[in-house]
Amino acid sequence: MFSKKPQPPRLPARSSVSAAPGFSILGADTAIKGDVTAASDLHIDGRIEGDIACASLIQGESSEIIGAVKVQSARLAGMVRGTIEAGELVILKTAEIHGDVHYDALTIEPGAKVDGRFAVRGANLLEPSLAMEGSGEPLLTLASATS
Repeated sequence: MFSKKPQPPRLPARSSVSAAPGFSILGADTAIKGDVTAASDLHIDGRIEGDIACASLIQGESSEIIGAVKVQSARLAGMVRGTIEAGELVILKTAEIHGDVHYDALTIEPGAKVDGRFAVRGANLLEPSLAMEGSGEPLLTLASATS
């Protein structure tokens, strides 16, 4: 007799209080071209061509990252082609890294392959830099602890 039109489902209202950061997973069948930024922890089993910035990163053995990685903590088991900047970094035996690594705390398992330089973050004192003088010739200068 009386027909009601079906109503679309209502979505829950957004809370004004932000939810606590969660855990995001990019599966082995996922490939992303572009930068990835996450406020949460990130687990990557797929392939990413782009820079990654997140709180904590866990990389699976079959994963490949081509780009810079900037995290508070990371546990790397796959391939990374790019610079890594991490507070606490663990490089597992299955990892293969091609790029410079900047860290606060570092653990490397025997068997891990790293083709790059290691440096403690903020320890750029006495690092040589090239500057151009008016003559066009490069001038080698050293930064000192007082400058």
